[in-house]
Amino acid sequence: QVQLVESGGGSVQAGGSLRLSCAASGYIDGTYYMGWFRQAPGKEREGVAAVKGDGDARYADSVKGRFTISKGDYKNILYLQMSSLKPEDTAMYYCAAQGWSPLGANSYSYWGQGTQVTVSS
Repeated sequence: QVQLVESGGGSVQAGGSLRLSCAASGYIDGTYYMGWFRQAPGKEREGVAAVKGDGDARYADSVKGRFTISKGDYKNILYLQMSSLKPEDTAMYYCAAQGWSPLGANSYSYWGQGTQVTVSS
């Protein structure tokens, strides 16, 4: 069984940066994607970024050039470095594991509880 715990969320002004972390316990299969998703109030959950064990990384168009997904030295840590944050990035951010479609939420088997990111203008 895989468990995911996110951390690093908070409040920041527009233009600022945050780094989210996701600590995973249990077996993580590197042939599948690990990813970050977000959900704002009243909106559907959307894929932000995802990466596989071979380094194949995918990003939503809305965050390309601003966000970077990476894995720690040990494959059970996942990061999301967020820069040039905008108010529209405000959402609950979730870590997910074992997905076959990088930004497709329905393809993921495991989810964390989420960490809130709030960007003020």
